Amino acid sequence: MLRRYLYPWSKTGVKVFDSDVLVLGSGIAGLYTAIKASEQFKVTVLTKKTIEESNTEHAQGGIAVAIDEADSPTLHLNDTLKAGAGLCDPLTVRILVEEGLICVEELMGMGAQFDYHDGELALTREGAHSQRRILHALGDATGWEIERALVAKVKSCQNVSTFEERFVIDLLENDRGHIVGALVLNGETGELESHLANAVVLATGGLGQVYSFTTNPSVATGDGMAVAMRAGADLMDMEFVQFHPTALLIPNAPRFLISEAVRGEGAHLINASGIRFMENIIGKELAARDVVARAIWEEMNHGSVYLDFRPIGEKRILERFPTIYQTCLKYGMDVLTMPLPVAPAAHYMMGGIATNSYGESSLPHLYAAGECACNGVHGANRLASNSLLDGLVFGARIVEKIGDKGPGKPPSWEDVLSPEGSLNGTGIYRSQKAIDGQSLRTHIQDLMWDKVGILRNETGLREAVGLLLGWEREVLSAGSVHELETVNMLTVGVAIAKAALDRKESRGGHFRSDYPVRLDESWQKHSLQHKEDNDVRYVPVSRAD
Repeated sequence: MLRRYLYPWSKTGVKVFDSDVLVLGSGIAGLYTAIKASEQFKVTVLTKKTIEESNTEHAQGGIAVAIDEADSPTLHLNDTLKAGAGLCDPLTVRILVEEGLICVEELMGMGAQFDYHDGELALTREGAHSQRRILHALGDATGWEIERALVAKVKSCQNVSTFEERFVIDLLENDRGHIVGALVLNGETGELESHLANAVVLATGGLGQVYSFTTNPSVATGDGMAVAMRAGADLMDMEFVQFHPTALLIPNAPRFLISEAVRGEGAHLINASGIRFMENIIGKELAARDVVARAIWEEMNHGSVYLDFRPIGEKRILERFPTIYQTCLKYGMDVLTMPLPVAPAAHYMMGGIATNSYGESSLPHLYAAGECACNGVHGANRLASNSLLDGLVFGARIVEKIGDKGPGKPPSWEDVLSPEGSLNGTGIYRSQKAIDGQSLRTHIQDLMWDKVGILRNETGLREAVGLLLGWEREVLSAGSVHELETVNMLTVGVAIAKAALDRKESRGGHFRSDYPVRLDESWQKHSLQHKEDNDVRYVPVSRAD
């Protein structure tokens, strides 16, 4: 059974802070939630690095919202359900596409500036969308602009306190099993801190760093999912990892994301012979991400794959994709004159901390929003540019729920259970020797990429589960942030591999070469994992009626 606490601690000598709402994470979900909550409550935001560093800042493509006259929330809903491969919860998706309109208007009111064309908001199209509905900013730096606006707004909120360089070690609970805060490592001083609150919101982002090749920044190590699981929360649909089809593939260069909007504007995928290998696939270059990623992966067995920007035209490339153009140029690739070598990379986790449509987890007073959460809105494969919208909509709904419940009595440090008095299991991660953090991390990443990546099978998944569990048992000591992250990567890696091994079909981002067919009769259901369960549990997908 997974241990309760990752780090040895006692109540003595821990600095204590308190607020009404504690938000962990500073991407779109975390900051938007904090801003909305600050209208009623005292809010604390903790972030692992700087407040700007998040997956949101790196988002290129845009934010999907049905604002065009030819579009509608119903069309957006249908596209989302289709991309989700039978695992989306229709009612949750309807909330996303309808309430998203209001949230995007509020985001613009907070200072986010999107691109315009001829006096109207400019819209582009991405994979599996039937309409042009993607708002974008600075051409291909939408996330940067949104993060800029939200950071500026949150810094102007008198009711919000922000703490940078704070690593969340574990969640704290009282004797009733209510989550009442977080145990935090101050990365600047090395001191332990306790941040208490009536409501704790996890908005810690994704886990792309679990894989060797990812578009995610270094902070994306699955911390929120891991701390929630150790505290006793359910994780849902962890087998569904999205691999973005097109990341830069150049030696000694990071897997820089090449936005789906590039294909939306007309770029072609070609093989080493210059042939468009997506021509015979429904949707061609704009098929759903899981379809395109697998097609590229299979084509790479025969040679390199390239993304040819040239059909877009030089003027349009420079206008729409200035960041991509300059980044590729830095690595010696001029997309105006030559095709760009690309390959899939781990990009987004469809699964996460199981929540309802108000962000409530299975633990009292613990909420989750954004990529670390899973409420069924993305199903087995997220529709492009729905993630930023997700962070807004369900962050707002968390604040609505907290407001309905009222501020409540502030938790006290005396009521917090120490490790010896924990309800959800006992024990602290310990061992005779410290982690060889970098070596173990590399082993985890290579194993996950090779055995739990784009193409999976029983033999590889069993090997992965066995090795990950073995490493988790052997390596129990962690002190530095890097080591703590590595243990969290083990925790979420096990969850992904176990769920992938158990699901004996192929669906969305989960593809089994030994079970290549989607089987709705047997497998149209969500997976659930709890730290006290050896087996994966399942619950049915909610119906639209």
